[in-house]
Amino acid sequence: MSLLSVRDLAVHYPGEPSFWGKGDRSVQAVRGVSFDLEAGASLGVVGESGCGKSSLAKCLALLQPPAHGAVTFKGQSVWDLDRNGLGAYRRSVQMVFQDPYGSLNPKLTVGESIAEGMVINQLCPDREALRKEVASLLGRVGLDPMVANRYPREFSGGQRQRIGIARALAVRPELMICDEPVSALDVSVQAQIVNLLRSLQEDSGVAYLFISHDLAVVEHLCQRVVVMYLGEIVEAGLTSEVVRSPRHPYTQALVRAVPGRIRDQQGGRRRDGDVPSPLRPPEGCAFFKRCPVAEARCHDERPALVKTVDRREVACHVALTKTSAADEVETF
Repeated sequence: MSLLSVRDLAVHYPGEPSFWGKGDRSVQAVRGVSFDLEAGASLGVVGESGCGKSSLAKCLALLQPPAHGAVTFKGQSVWDLDRNGLGAYRRSVQMVFQDPYGSLNPKLTVGESIAEGMVINQLCPDREALRKEVASLLGRVGLDPMVANRYPREFSGGQRQRIGIARALAVRPELMICDEPVSALDVSVQAQIVNLLRSLQEDSGVAYLFISHDLAVVEHLCQRVVVMYLGEIVEAGLTSEVVRSPRHPYTQALVRAVPGRIRDQQGGRRRDGDVPSPLRPPEGCAFFKRCPVAEARCHDERPALVKTVDRREVACHVALTKTSAADEVETF
């Protein structure tokens, strides 16, 4: 049984009314996303800005309501949880945010920020046990326990992100949603934080939903990856296989953008263009206007996410025609 199972999840935001004040102008940030995450595993979610990654994260963390879809955690529907069940879910699913400067309360000391969740959930019997647990958490993330009485303004971005990770770990979660946790950090510090996350996972068995626009970072941490474009999953599979042999043209473009992985699956052909507006998503393939291999049917027919015999999942008419026979695929 999967730890987290997501089926046909959609997230919409209210948009501005049309010129005549009529019609549905909602922003379709996430459009029918489905995936599974096993306990203790890491799943990467990759895509450029505006593809719906953060909206997906906020919805799973119950910070944004869904338009439709199903989410189950350890086999139980999240939408059907009672008050106690929701409290247990929020404790089990923690977030590490993108901005290390804005995610910590500047009026609380480091120790108070880390201890807050433990106090609310009554995880420590007394103040001395709480103090020892805070010191232990700081040590686990590579910080001196003596900094517990200092304030966030006294730390660098990388150190603040370590504090944010310690705060998330404090309530002993089963899943951590990391929403671009290294994108605001220097490259050398990024590597340190990713290595820290790997080490913590080995020690605690926590699962990660790791969101990033950087495929190289995801490759270093995650066993599996889903690639999103304009709110949809366009490719999914083992990270090593997706990076080594990307099938969707958008994934191929992401791989070409990774330093040290210069390749061109399309013989040098490029087709630039703007990302379509989520206010008016295309009827057919969302990547049609930017795709170097698009065909006429791509304009009108929205490709389904299809699972091939090698367990790769791809949403592309052209890629499936080239890589799989009709009897080798099944609709996901």
